[in-house]
Parts: sequence; C-alpha cells; structure tokens
Amino acid sequence: MLKSLLATLLLILPLTLAAQTAKPAAATAASSTPQVLLRTSQGDITLELYPDKAPKSVANFLQYVRDGFYDGTLMHRAIPGYLVQGGLYTRDLQPKRTRPAIVSEADNGLSNLRGTVAVARGADPNSGTAQFFFNLVDNRRLDFVGNQSGLTWGYTVFGKVIKGMDVVDKIAAMPTHALGPFAGDVPNPLVLIESAHVVGEESPAPAAPATTKPAAKVGRKPAQPASNG
Repeated sequence: MLKSLLATLLLILPLTLAAQTAKPAAATAASSTPQVLLRTSQGDITLELYPDKAPKSVANFLQYVRDGFYDGTLMHRAIPGYLVQGGLYTRDLQPKRTRPAIVSEADNGLSNLRGTVAVARGADPNSGTAQFFFNLVDNRRLDFVGNQSGLTWGYTVFGKVIKGMDVVDKIAAMPTHALGPFAGDVPNPLVLIESAHVVGEESPAPAAPATTKPAAKVGRKPAQPASNG
C-alpha cells in the first residue's frame, strides 16, 4: 500500500508543478503585448501594439512614446469615413524633428480595418517616422498588395484601439478648416495629445532633439500617392 501511495504522489507532483509554472508563463505572454495610453484634449485612447507582426514599427513608436515626443503634438488631420492622423506637429503646426525613417512592414498580413493604427508615410514606402493614423472604417485599399510602387505597397498596421474608439470618432466628427501648411482637414478646435506613455511604465523624460523632420501624409479616398506635408 505504501508503494502504491508513493507512486500516486509521484504522479501528482509533476502535474502540480506544471500547473504552478503555467500561470507565470501565461502572464509573461500577456505582458509581451505592449499598450500605450494617449491622453488627448478630447479624451483617452488606449492602443494595443503588435510587436510580433510589426517589430520595427512597434519599436519605433514605443521609442517616440518613451522619449516624450508625442506630448504636446496634434491630431492634425481628420477625414470622416476615412482616418484621423497625428504625431508630428506642435500646437503651432510646426513639425518636430524626428529620427531616421524606418523600413515598411506593410506586408505583415495585417489589414487596415476600422480601429487599427498604422504608420503614416510619404510616397516612399520606407519613409515612415513618427506620424500614425487611425482607420475609421475598413480601409483595405491601404493594404499591401505588391512592391511595385508606393501605391501598391500599402501602409503598415502595427496596433489597434482597444479603448477610446469613441474618442477617435468624436475627433473625426469635429469641424475642420485650413490652417498653417494644411489646405484643410485640421480639427477645429485643435486636438492636442497631452501625453503618451506605455501602460505600466513611468512617464517619459523630456526628449532630446533628433536628426530629421520628414512629414507624411496618407492618400485621400480613393487611395492616391502619398505626399509629404
């Protein structure tokens, strides 16, 4: 009987240890998906990022967040039924200096569906820096379809809104006007990103100036070659 009891305990023990170790593993997997909170003058927006699908784009965005780059910048472009764009211009509509551009990851299999966030860029697919945009609808025409041109290359999706899509919709519904270097689409009143930080991390320290300042613009409906500005 003693042998039988010992055999039973030996069978139970590995199962118990496995159950105890499974929970930390699951927690680690969950924490590997970073989230970013954008506090705007119209409300809070929380993003979940996809480092497994767009590692360069996510790392780039997180670096700007941790540098405090987005604090005090505008959501400078709002087109109902299309997108809301921001991440470069100050409240005076002056572009901030950015780090060098990153390589496009638009061929990562992710689609520009409603609620996703993507890298804004110029005509060159590899010209994305700090700017990003929220898709207000399923903008599949902005997806990667081939590497023939900037038009077919598409725009890199690197995350999605998990809380605050009503805030994004609110910004999109605001009246717009021409202001500064923009012929139109600037929300009125201006929508400020008051702060941005990685959820679970301390607020970023003030950023040091970077080296370049390319602007980016996603093509209007229907999708057209993107241009700087």
